[in-house]
Amino acid sequence: MSVQLPPATEPAPGPVPPGEAGDRPTKARTSRMRLTVRRFARNRLALLGLALLVLLFAGAYGGPFLTKWDYQQHDFMNFLSSPSGDHWWGTTQGGVDLFSLTMRGLQKSLIIGLLVGLISTFLSATVGAFAAYFGGWTDRVLMWIVDLLLVMPSFLIIAVLSPAFRGATWLVFVFLLGAFSWMVTGRVVRSMTFTLKDREFVKAAKYMGVPAPVIIFRHILPSMASMLIIDVVIQVGAAVIGESSLSYFGFGVQAPDVSLGTVIADNTTNASTYPWLFFFPAGCLVLIGVSISFIGDGLRDALDPNASGAKARSPRKKKQPRPSVTKTVPAQATAAGTRPDEPEQSAGSQGAAS
Repeated sequence: MSVQLPPATEPAPGPVPPGEAGDRPTKARTSRMRLTVRRFARNRLALLGLALLVLLFAGAYGGPFLTKWDYQQHDFMNFLSSPSGDHWWGTTQGGVDLFSLTMRGLQKSLIIGLLVGLISTFLSATVGAFAAYFGGWTDRVLMWIVDLLLVMPSFLIIAVLSPAFRGATWLVFVFLLGAFSWMVTGRVVRSMTFTLKDREFVKAAKYMGVPAPVIIFRHILPSMASMLIIDVVIQVGAAVIGESSLSYFGFGVQAPDVSLGTVIADNTTNASTYPWLFFFPAGCLVLIGVSISFIGDGLRDALDPNASGAKARSPRKKKQPRPSVTKTVPAQATAAGTRPDEPEQSAGSQGAAS
C-alpha cells in the first residue's frame, strides 16, 4: 500500500529586513560603477591619458618643491642658458627658471580648464532641461538667447571685455569663458529632455506633486549623466586651449600671474634660436589636449554599453583536430571474401559475369 505525499513546496519568502531593502539601490549603483570602471580600465589609451593627466597635475603642484628657483626669481648669472643641472629646462631672457615658470602656468591653465568645464556643463544642463520641461514662452526665450550667443563671435567679445576687467581677479576671465561655451550642449540636453519628460517615472513624480526643479535635477538630468560627464571632459580640454590662445594674444591671464599661453607668448621671439623656450611649454599644452582626448574616448566607451570599445573580447577558441573517419566493413562481406577496399557488386552484375 503506497501513500502519496503532497508535493513539496518552497516556503514563502519572509519579509525583507529594512537594512537589506535599503541596501539594494546602493548595491546596484556600486555594481554599475564597478562595471564602468572595469570598462574604462580595459581601454589602454584611456589609462594612458589618465596617467598623463595625473603626472601633469603632480608636476604642476609638486614640481616647484623639487627646485630651488621660484617663477618670479631671476638668475642674473644665467640669461637664456640651455637646460642644465642647475636649470632643468633652461632660463628665459630675463634669467627666470623655465621649469618653475612653466609649472606655475600649468597650474593656472589646469584650474581654469576645470572650472570652465564645470560651469559650461552646468549652464547647458540647466538651460536645456528647463527649456524643454516647461516649454511655451520659457522655451522660446531661452532658445532665443542660445541662438543669439551662437552667432556672436565669442573670441572677439572676450577680447573686448577683458581689458575692462584688467585689474580684477582671474575668476572673471573664467566666467567669461564659461558663458560662451555651453550653447551646443544646451541644445542637445533640450532634445533629450523632450524624450525623457514623457517617461513613466517623470509623470509619476509630477502626479505626486514633486516640484519641477526637483524633477529636473533628481530624475531627468541623472538619466543623461553619461553625456554630461563626457561633455565636462571635452569642455576642459577646449577651455585650456581657449585660455592659452587668449593669453597668447594678451587677453587672458594678466601679469604678474602667468599661464601656459603667456609663457609661450613671451618666448616666441626667441623660439627659433633657443628652442627650449617654446618646446617645453608647448609640449605641456599638447600633453593636456592628448590626455583629455584619450580620457573622453574612454569614458564614452565605458558609459555606452553599445560602444565597440566597451565590449569584452571573447577568448579565441583553439582549433580541435577533426576526428578520423574509419569505414566499417560488414561481417558478411568479409566472410564472402570481398576485399575491404573493393565495392560490392550487385546481383545482376554477378549473373552477367557468370
